Amino acid sequence: MDEKQILELIDEFVAEEHRLRELARRDALTQEDERARLDRLEQALDQCWDLLRQRRARLSAGQDPGEARPRPTGEVEDYLQ
Repeated sequence: MDEKQILELIDEFVAEEHRLRELARRDALTQEDERARLDRLEQALDQCWDLLRQRRARLSAGQDPGEARPRPTGEVEDYLQ
């Protein structure tokens, strides 16, 4: 996946997040459903941002950005802890 594809995916996830929040605001979605779906979206977004950072770091270091790979959700989610 190249940088453009990653950014497009991020845009799709953000649009979905906004859609879910709007549904919740109109009470068209239960809080439980919203939370579960938002959690999955947040994890997917974190993975996309991490992959994008990996690609940019590899490029900056003179390495092939195409060798960057998505990391497991648990690794990405606990990155700052």
